[in-house]
Amino acid sequence: MGSQAFAFPDDFVWGAATSAYQIEGAWDEEGKGESIWDRFTHTPGTIQDSSTGDVACDHYHRWPEDIALMKELGLKAYRFSVSWPRILPSGRGKVNQAGLDFYSRLVDGLLEAGIEPFVTLYHWDLPQSLQDEGGWAARSTAEAFVEYADVVSRHLGDRVKHWITHNEPWATAVLGHQMGAHAPGLKDYPTALKVSHHLLLSHGWSVPVLRRNSPGAEVGITLILFPLVPGPSSTAVLPAFRRFDGHFNRWFLDPLYGRHYPADMVAEHIDAGHLPAEGLTFVRPGDLEAIAAPTDFLGVNYYSPVILRSEVTAESENELLLLLYHGPDFEYTNIGMMVYPDGLRHLLNRLHFEYHPGKMYITENGASYPDGPDGDGRVRDQRRLSYLREHLAAAHRAIECGVPLAGYFVWSLMDNFEWSFGYAQRFGLVWVDYETQRRIPKDSALWYKQVIAENGFAIPG
Repeated sequence: MGSQAFAFPDDFVWGAATSAYQIEGAWDEEGKGESIWDRFTHTPGTIQDSSTGDVACDHYHRWPEDIALMKELGLKAYRFSVSWPRILPSGRGKVNQAGLDFYSRLVDGLLEAGIEPFVTLYHWDLPQSLQDEGGWAARSTAEAFVEYADVVSRHLGDRVKHWITHNEPWATAVLGHQMGAHAPGLKDYPTALKVSHHLLLSHGWSVPVLRRNSPGAEVGITLILFPLVPGPSSTAVLPAFRRFDGHFNRWFLDPLYGRHYPADMVAEHIDAGHLPAEGLTFVRPGDLEAIAAPTDFLGVNYYSPVILRSEVTAESENELLLLLYHGPDFEYTNIGMMVYPDGLRHLLNRLHFEYHPGKMYITENGASYPDGPDGDGRVRDQRRLSYLREHLAAAHRAIECGVPLAGYFVWSLMDNFEWSFGYAQRFGLVWVDYETQRRIPKDSALWYKQVIAENGFAIPG
């Protein structure tokens, strides 16, 4: 039986992704202000292994080495985030020139290496000074974000042609303000709903600013999204699917694509006491039109589906989240995420046919496995290699269905600080020795290098 070949479009973008707090280190160097993640990780009991991102992968000092590594792997693009407090230490006002210069050098280095920069403006590291003023629960933070977007895009907009406003507003709102698992560590559902609105509003307000400062650039936003999958013996019915979809997906997708906040979810939040009887009192005239500003692409982060089982009622919000990671008869990654490649195909098709974003990039997809160097110094991470191969095959099947998928970014370029898990989880294509900062490309990285060179791959029959 012959092999199955997957050839991608000629202009398909092959990349890898990181974020500032997870790799940069230099948390208080050269004028950088404190972020909510600096404060959160320095608070005892917040991180699984009691670690911080103070040093992380020391990318702030080792970026030339890391660009050389990207070039060696043949990456065509690199998605990274800018640290807001490194640019505006107080969140607004005085600009830290050293921070701007760092990202300018990084962008120039990438372009010299033939690697296209994809810049994410917000990957969760809000300046602590803004949090002290109310954080994302305050409308003024959305206004400050526009100032920040303006500063960065005026400085880099002549060279950066792909801008992502926010990474996973769901995570900021829910994990940071409802569940308390992420910075700033709050547990208040009404606050989380207000936060989600101000995140989306800041996105919409900043889109025209980015277009003005970076003519001809693509502008979009990245969402983490979850396809819904019934369990093996599930009798789950449509209302259950719709409720979960409303929490995880529609609450963010609908307003971005001009459909306002889903009415069924607004009613549910009123019934649960998360919103007053008057509903979305924090939404002002013109907000929804601003949020629905036309964009050039949607960034899609996919790791795991939601498993629905009829015996689960999801009365509590904690139970709602746990459904992401529990289900019988499936394979799981080291972090507990279910391996379900076909969920990516279903998700991409649903987005294309229901929301018509025009163009999509898979801005994150990857797996955590603990494999380290063998005695010969080689990292044989076969499970990650298989994970990437199967998910790329699913992405290719979506393209065959007509989905305008323009690129794929592996999460992550290198092992790094994995938020509340600290350094206990390794998602990288490149293994990092945090004591010596030595980098070793894993077998998955070598396979991905070949995929990029051939613009595709084959699965043996």
